[in-house]
Amino acid sequence: MIDLTPRQIHILRAIIEEYISTAEPVGSETIDRKFNLGVSPATIRNEMVYLTKQGYLNKSHSSAGRSPTPLAMKLYVNELMKEKELSVADEVSAKERVWDSRKELDSLLYQVVRSLAERSHALGIAMTNQQKLFHSGYSNLLQMPEFYDINVMRQVLSMIEEIRVLEEIFESGASESIIRVVYGEELGNRNLNPVGVIFMTFDVRDIHCRIGVIGSHRFDYPYIIPMMKYYRGLINEILEKNEVEI
Repeated sequence: MIDLTPRQIHILRAIIEEYISTAEPVGSETIDRKFNLGVSPATIRNEMVYLTKQGYLNKSHSSAGRSPTPLAMKLYVNELMKEKELSVADEVSAKERVWDSRKELDSLLYQVVRSLAERSHALGIAMTNQQKLFHSGYSNLLQMPEFYDINVMRQVLSMIEEIRVLEEIFESGASESIIRVVYGEELGNRNLNPVGVIFMTFDVRDIHCRIGVIGSHRFDYPYIIPMMKYYRGLINEILEKNEVEI
């Protein structure tokens, strides 16, 4: 576990969840009013200063609020958040969406991408080492404040057109985790700072596949991550039955 006190962890989690909800930098008064942490706004401000110095928060230039850094978001995803338990209805509808496409790999990848795009309200994408690319959900990006900036939108659209760039993103997120997360700020491109990528990998015989979603770094992580895990398990189940044709 990270070297933060329980109070600092509670404050950091509150800031992250409020930021995910509003897309606005979060101030101490908001945390005090909404989360009832049992400490004064002054104490919250002091802890926010400490969290900023430790690299977990960025100070806004336009307000007194702060926003989480990629370091904080990864901490949230890996250690602080509680994954939602998918309902039976969620699992049944997810399976029904792709089941008729289970016999053919390209069709299966595309249907998983479509489903993830709808459920994440983001851009779904899949890529294979055969240079095949599948995507769905471009219009979802237009619903996110981060993509009102034409430079951000242009950069993401350009990124989709360049297989090499996507490969670099996927490689930068290499880890032992089943579900991996990469943030635009880690990629050294200012126009990608508000962008997040969540993806998973699997192999179909000699074909290496990556499936993920691209959108605001304010994903509903507690929902989309277990949904991606469910799809990964479903795909593995299909592969174990050798039902997929390449």
